[in-house]
Amino acid sequence: MAEVSDNAKMVAQGVQAWFGDNHVLKGIDMEMKERSVTAIIGPSGCGKSTFIRILNRMHELVQGASCAGEVLLDGENVYASDVDPVRLRRRVGMVFQKPNPFPSMSVRENVLAGLRLTGTLERSKANEIVERALGQAALWEEVKDRLDAPGLGLSGGQQQRLCIARSLAVEPEVLLMDEPCSALDPIATARIEDLIHQLKAHYTIVIVTHNMQQAARVSDHTAFLLTGDLVEYSPTNTLFTSPRDSRTEDYITGKFG
Repeated sequence: MAEVSDNAKMVAQGVQAWFGDNHVLKGIDMEMKERSVTAIIGPSGCGKSTFIRILNRMHELVQGASCAGEVLLDGENVYASDVDPVRLRRRVGMVFQKPNPFPSMSVRENVLAGLRLTGTLERSKANEIVERALGQAALWEEVKDRLDAPGLGLSGGQQQRLCIARSLAVEPEVLLMDEPCSALDPIATARIEDLIHQLKAHYTIVIVTHNMQQAARVSDHTAFLLTGDLVEYSPTNTLFTSPRDSRTEDYITGKFG
């Protein structure tokens, strides 16, 4: 792999992944720069979601799953034997494809859930944390009078922003987003995209998206995966306007995928 940039927050080095005998990632080398948005695009089944789940060690939770290579966070290998995966996932949060607020919890309790799970909630700061996280997720004004209402009572777009607030409440350094808008309507999608632009001032964001227009709108760098290989990784404008690899050009012009 080329020399790592000074502003790289996370770095994948020779990352491979398997589900049983199925070899789904075949040696990924790439870096995710601090306080920027990296988009990962590619056809279904190319390994996009597997790759970001490796970044915070969620891949290993799947029965029969395995991986090799290194993932560095601030230069430290997250797969080292002394790394606590639960603490790692506080530093590297995840927002999933479908909004998944905890069904039995209020809006407020959803925001605080991660801190309760890790035993790090200071009760005296709970109200402050809820307002901060919901504010960062551009949801506070909409729900400040409904904090004790069920999280599932919100609209789909609001539920997804609630899940983002839940991730932000634990003050992560990196936010992974696995197709966060695929279940949302265009208006809710636009709200999430605006939010991503605001959040990158404070967080390193990695987003998997099947929507190439979305990748072009929100990201600073884009990686194109194909059948488990990293075909191309470039500044987003470069990848979409003058791709180096003919397979990238074929994909972004709709010849396959």
